[in-house]
Amino acid sequence: MNSAIESMIDRYDPKNNAERENAVKEIIQEIALAGLSRGGLFEKAAFYGGTCLRMFHGLNRFSEELDFALLEKGSTFRLDEYFPALKKEFISYGIDVEIEAKRIDEDAAVQSAFLKGNTLMLFVSFFPKSDEARRVISNQKIRIKFEIDTDNPEGGKTEYRYRMLPAPYEVRIFDEPTLFAGKIHEILCREYRDRVKGRDYYDYLFYIGKGASFNLEYLENKMKNSGRIEAETTLSLEEVKQMLKSRFSAVNYDAAKADVSNFIDDTYNLNLWKKELFISTLDYLNIDKEMPDRGHER
Repeated sequence: MNSAIESMIDRYDPKNNAERENAVKEIIQEIALAGLSRGGLFEKAAFYGGTCLRMFHGLNRFSEELDFALLEKGSTFRLDEYFPALKKEFISYGIDVEIEAKRIDEDAAVQSAFLKGNTLMLFVSFFPKSDEARRVISNQKIRIKFEIDTDNPEGGKTEYRYRMLPAPYEVRIFDEPTLFAGKIHEILCREYRDRVKGRDYYDYLFYIGKGASFNLEYLENKMKNSGRIEAETTLSLEEVKQMLKSRFSAVNYDAAKADVSNFIDDTYNLNLWKKELFISTLDYLNIDKEMPDRGHER
């Protein structure tokens, strides 16, 4: 095993195969991110989402996916053009994974792919001294989804961050106010159907706890882009608070807690989850100071 990968493995002390699987997934995510960086993805796109928040802001929950968004809308972008760089990166560390693209619909705003590896082979490579690691189904697969939004609106701000393992590399990410705006958009606009995505609400509380502000312009543009508000609408902070209050009042918190519980180690604070808690957070919600509230100006 490559010494850099051994250093990454040493950060974990898994007690069971579920924890080993999460450790392997996180290491694969980092190698993939390094490969995409060296392949030039961040000349055109920025990293966001739960995995970004965990890696660069210390979010204490596991995230399954790698999410990216184009900085400029473009129909000619193809995610599969970065597959060779990804494959090369994994080969350089002696890790065998497959890359499988989802069929690209010409009208789809999101392009997706999966990294897949045999769970048993990966466990044996990463945890050779563990007998329990060998007790997984031989044909079981570890899957990491990554996708890119090719219809991302204007208004987001980005910054560059760095990771040191498996080797130093540079990542372009949306800044914190833009990330927070994207999370608020997901809470307001995600169609839950039969399952509430409690991870959205967990991340929202994480931002509030940090005292983060949000990028109002970006939120407004995303809501216009998804058809939730009219093109001529100008959002104010108070309007956003009212929208969130309505959403918080309608959430099935039992379903939200069930969704997020498998992605965090300490579930005690989930006992507090109810509409009163989330509505109380609106007192602390603020817009990015560099983008003042525009009230109801037209």
